[in-house]
Amino acid sequence: MSIFFKSKESETSDFPTYIVAGLGNPGDKYLFTRHNTGFMFIDYCSEKYGCKINKLKHKALVGELRLPDKKVLFLKPQTYMNNSGEAVREAADFYKVPPSRIIAVSDDTTLDVGVLRIRPKGSDGGQKGLRSIIEHLGTSDFVRIRIGIGQKPHPDYDLADWVLSEFSNSEKKTLFETLTRASEALNIILDGNVALAMSRYNG
Repeated sequence: MSIFFKSKESETSDFPTYIVAGLGNPGDKYLFTRHNTGFMFIDYCSEKYGCKINKLKHKALVGELRLPDKKVLFLKPQTYMNNSGEAVREAADFYKVPPSRIIAVSDDTTLDVGVLRIRPKGSDGGQKGLRSIIEHLGTSDFVRIRIGIGQKPHPDYDLADWVLSEFSNSEKKTLFETLTRASEALNIILDGNVALAMSRYNG
């Protein structure tokens, strides 16, 4: 049975037990850009599980999902990508959520579109949102789900221009399928089995 099954009789703590932070940039002009893949993932989960992400708290748009034995805080930092750690740290401190129960979802330019890479900890890999989270938490020991957005077309192509470009129509179809698989992986991670999620979904 999926852990996303909701029970009216189940009780959870008033405070979230997990934080799932999707990384991106606020504003309509960034809405469907490659760098906003983390935001897209949170929006996908919001739609799939009926969890509205519409409250402004901790420098982020947030929404809560109550599960039978835990509560998940979905978070979209509004600090812009390079300062994502400000919102994650503020929420983590307020709710006393340890780094081991924080899951960051970001884009990855080293992976092809459609490829997932899940890790229980590690370096930022050049992703500045992850770097900011590491700096503000003071540790790299948090789970990350990286979603491939493809490498820039050629070496001289400006990286900033690439990550702020939009997906092609064919890439959008692949991305949607990837978000589905990423949500399945999140299901397993929230059930406490990062290793199983890695073995099933890492490309």
